[in-house]
Amino acid sequence: MKKSVLCLIAILHVFLCFGLVYASEGLEKISDHVYAYAGTKNPSPANSFGANAGIAIGDKGILVVDTLASAKAARRFIEDIRKISDKPIRYVVDTNNHFDHTLGNSEFAAIGVAILAQSSCPANMRKSVQQVLKNAKSYGMSDEEAKAVKITYPDITSPEMMRIDLGSVNVDMLFLAPSHTDDSVLVFVPQDKILFSGDVLFTDYYPFLGDGDINGWVKTLDFIMTVRIEKIIPGHGPVSTKKDVAEMKQYVLAFDQKAKELCAKTSDVEAVVAELKKTLPVRSQADFLIKSSIQAKYLKARN
Repeated sequence: MKKSVLCLIAILHVFLCFGLVYASEGLEKISDHVYAYAGTKNPSPANSFGANAGIAIGDKGILVVDTLASAKAARRFIEDIRKISDKPIRYVVDTNNHFDHTLGNSEFAAIGVAILAQSSCPANMRKSVQQVLKNAKSYGMSDEEAKAVKITYPDITSPEMMRIDLGSVNVDMLFLAPSHTDDSVLVFVPQDKILFSGDVLFTDYYPFLGDGDINGWVKTLDFIMTVRIEKIIPGHGPVSTKKDVAEMKQYVLAFDQKAKELCAKTSDVEAVVAELKKTLPVRSQADFLIKSSIQAKYLKARN
């Protein structure tokens, strides 16, 4: 089993005792053509661990960005889309291979939606997402819910860029470099100056760095700073701006430097986490991801 998946399985057990209930108020209007879920707090299995998702609407149809962490969540997503528009749902873009962004793919594929992603995404899903279903209870899914999930891989991929024509609206799927994962993409709606960053950006959430490429991550964040953008939908957290992008760059660099320094001296993960919490910029959500990032990336060579 992939190391990062094992780390997440172990640490996400903690949420099962909280009994948190997802209380969606529906998709928030971000611009004339873009709607999204954003800003979920108290990440848990019941709310796709705080993962955001959204849609872009053009004359010819709808493009969906990410499909959440379960078939149940995806069905609710489709219902919320239908409250906004009856245009055909034509495309899904998976912004990375992680389960909280892709396990709802099957519900969209079942209604004939094409699933798009970066070229490495299907192979990465085969290595990781199946393991999530094998450990379904650790992710807040019953055996029945896990059996209902059909892992559905992207069927259209591109190594760098893809432009999707929705009629009156174009949407660009962009890959700059390996970052949060080696298949993380940005989804840009230039007409509205709206960017879905996927997990390249976490706002007020501690990010998961376990599969991260720090140099490529910084390159991608630097690119975002050059683009004409008014609003950003992060992978986790509230609607954001370039200020949050700059803070994310600062966080990623600080975490990487300090984690390397600490893990060179000790393999005691709890001690490393405690020291990191003293120095990292404070975020209010998902501090458990500090530990899973250390286990998956910085201590794996010593275990």
